[in-house]
Parts: sequence; C-alpha cells; structure tokens
Amino acid sequence: MADEKIRFAAIGLNHNHIYGQARMLLDAGAELVSYYAPEPELAAEFGQRYPEARLAGSAREIVEDKSIHLIATAAIAGDRAGIAIEAMRHGKDVLTDKPGATTLEQVAELERAQRETGRIWAVYFSEHFSTRSTVQAGELVKAGAIGRVVQTTGFGPHRASVGTRPAWFFERARYGGILTDIASHQIEQFLFFTGSTEASVVASQVGNFANPEYPELEDYGDVTLRGNGGLGIIRVDWYTPDGLSTWGDGRLFILGTEGYIELRKYCDLAGKPGAEHLFIVDGSGVRYIDCAETPLPFGPQLLRDIRSRTETAIPQARSFLATRLAIQAQMQAQWVDLPPAPANQGGD
Repeated sequence: MADEKIRFAAIGLNHNHIYGQARMLLDAGAELVSYYAPEPELAAEFGQRYPEARLAGSAREIVEDKSIHLIATAAIAGDRAGIAIEAMRHGKDVLTDKPGATTLEQVAELERAQRETGRIWAVYFSEHFSTRSTVQAGELVKAGAIGRVVQTTGFGPHRASVGTRPAWFFERARYGGILTDIASHQIEQFLFFTGSTEASVVASQVGNFANPEYPELEDYGDVTLRGNGGLGIIRVDWYTPDGLSTWGDGRLFILGTEGYIELRKYCDLAGKPGAEHLFIVDGSGVRYIDCAETPLPFGPQLLRDIRSRTETAIPQARSFLATRLAIQAQMQAQWVDLPPAPANQGGD
C-alpha cells in the first residue's frame, strides 16, 4: 500500500470542522470519494463545495465500500463514537472531529474496537494540528528552547452565535458539555507540550452565566490538570464579543525552566495584523516569530500512518487519553451559580 492513493469519505456533516478535515486530507494528496448526512441541507452544502464526491444513499453504503481507506466524521458529538466503531469494524481508519466521544462508555467501546481491529482512531484537534503557531511552538520545545516544560495555560474562548446554532448545540447529552467539547483541544495540547502519558483532573467547574434561556448549555468552564510530565490550567467560554475580528482570541502559554512561550493564535490584540503569532522569552531576550508560513504536517503524517500502520500524526494513546480526561473533567465539574452582579461591580 506504500504508493496507493488514500481514498476517504465523510459521514456526518453537522460541524463545519468537516470542511477543515476534508481540505487537510485533500491538500495532503487523499481522494474524496463520497459523503453522507441524514440532513439534506447539510449534504447539499457539502456537495456544492466538493462536486467531485458522490452523495451516498446511506452511511452503511460507505462503510461497506472496500475501496475506501478512511472515514472522516464531524457528526453530532454524541453520535461520533458509533460512526467510528462501525467504520473500524468494517476495516476503515477514522479521523473524527473533537470530541470523539461524549461518555466514558463510548471511550471504552472505541478502545475495544480499535484494539480488536488494529485500525487508526485519530481525533482532529484543529487548535493544534491546523494552527501553525502551535506547530512551531512544538518544534521550539522539542529543540529545548525553553528548557523542560513545567506547565501550560490554555484559553479557548469562542463566539456563541446562538441564533445560528442547531438544536443539538443546546442539548447536553448530544454536545457533551463545554469541557468535553472545546476544552478537549487544550487538554490535548497540555499532554503534547508536557509530554504527559498519564494525567488526572485536579479540579473542574462549569456554569451558564449569560444564556439562562438555554438551561442545558454551559457557557463557561475551567480545568486544572496534573500529569506525569507537567501541570496544566485551562479556561474555555462562549463569550467572544461581536467586536472581535475572529471567533476567539485563543492563547496558549508554555512555561519552561529556561523560558516561556506565548501563542496568540488567531489575532493579536496588541496590534500585529493577521494570526499565528508566537512570542518567546529566554536567556537571550524576547523574540517574536511570525508563524504564517510554518508547514502543517498532520495531514501528510496521517496518510503515511494509514499506509505504514504507524503513529506519527498523533499517538493512538493520546487521542484516547485527551478524550477521556475531557469527559472526566466534565463529569467531575462543580456547577457554579453566580449571584446577580453587584450594583458597584467595577467601581468603588
């Protein structure tokens, strides 16, 4: 299979991350064969974007197509594990949007299917794999630029745009909760940068402070982690104001024994144009690195892994550990109700 073209299909188009997954795979040299979604409007939109692909009559039709090597999915979060398990049982590798699962029971079933089939189950953590500054930071850390990494602090703010969201976005059993969902990005980066292969949730909390009309939505969450390679703090929210030029001011701070790195991934409030900003402080001073041209290796690595049965894009164990930690943080989270803001908030 060394030179065989990797053929992939998409099942489940509910999150627009599916377009990032498809584009990444196409750019790496894969061939998009077919797609399926039970929602006609989502299938039509995808078909307009990728007219070369064929609309399948069912998900089963795709998983039973022996010519397809890889299934990409960005279905409703609670449905992704079932799609992935069915795909692996039919001899397909899987690239799933985060979160790849919403319950520990699903994770156990995924691990069993992956172990028994030997297929790849890779989670597409786009805030790492499709963010050039994060990739550049990984190269700096690997080279020892800031010494040993001790701790990471990650911020994942998002714009809620509640008026455009589908109903499942507000149903906790279907989207998984804010920590299971968007905090999984920061958890994976904590594992990556600290080199942790084991970790536990020290504390976590969630709340809904701005959207009481959606009682199952959590619009704020934070997590403290302890790993066998370092420590981590994470904060996520759905509060990005309309005045920001992008969907969220994602930041990552990486603290080492000989320096530290700050990533301003999607914008720089200090005024530098564009995205992909990296700042590093070490013994020789302060440097800024524009990461706009940093290559993104995940797509080519994943295709090589499919051909060679290796784990260079993301270790299988990290996909499972990041997913499990996100769910555990969600399950352990204390629900916080804030009292009404005091009349003198922000004043004397």
